[in-house]
Order: sequence, then C-alpha cells, then structure tokens
Amino acid sequence: MSGHRPALVLCAWLLAFAAVPAFAHHSFAAYDKTKIVNLKGTIKSFQWVNPHVQILVYVEPAGGGAPEIWSVETTSPGVLTRSGWTRNSLKPGDRVSVDISPLRDGSHGGGLDKVTLLDTGQVLTVTFASEDKPDTP
Repeated sequence: MSGHRPALVLCAWLLAFAAVPAFAHHSFAAYDKTKIVNLKGTIKSFQWVNPHVQILVYVEPAGGGAPEIWSVETTSPGVLTRSGWTRNSLKPGDRVSVDISPLRDGSHGGGLDKVTLLDTGQVLTVTFASEDKPDTP
C-alpha cells in the first residue's frame, strides 16, 4: 500500500495546480472596478465568441489625432443572451458611448459596464444570475 502513496500525492498535486489556470481565467483582477471611464466612438468590430465577447471601438483622443482602438471585454455569449443581447446588438459603424472599468496597466482596454447606442439611445448592460456573476475585488 505504501508504494501507491507517492503516486497519489503526485496526482493530488497535479489536480490542484491544474485548476489554477481555470480559476485565473475567470478573474477580472486586470480591471480597476473602482473607476469608470467613458469612451465615445464607433464600433470597429463585435466579436460574438466564447469565452468572452470582445468589442473593439475607435475612440477619438481628447487632444485630437488619429483614432485609438480600445478593446472592451464582456462576458460570455450565453450570459449576454440572458441579458437581452444578440450577435447583432452591435455592428461596425455604430456610434456608441461605452462605460468601462479600465485596465489597471493603463493600456487601451477594459471590462464592460454598459454601452449606449448614440443614434437610438438604447442602453445595453449585463445582468448576472448568481451563478454568472464574475469575481469582484
């Protein structure tokens, strides 16, 4: 029986560390949830893909110059669908106002809070069921 103990310890160790990447993947620690940044711009792309839908937005810098591309991460297509979104909710060229929790490293990106379509006034947000709710700091 004692000959199996090292193998069991190794298996337990591997299983414990195999779960770490999966947990880390669902962390929203990269975003500063204490701040909200508003971006006004135009949708470049709306990527309805798992595990997280991505929105790329052309944003005009405050001081002028070439538009900057900002990457906005949302949640999964399933959670967005339960919140009333569809794969056609946003289209390239849509003028939007987007509220995000910015990336902590200051790069052009963040986690979605809400999107307002400027031409219609429609507001898109995410409603989380208790099992869908992301980690909060």
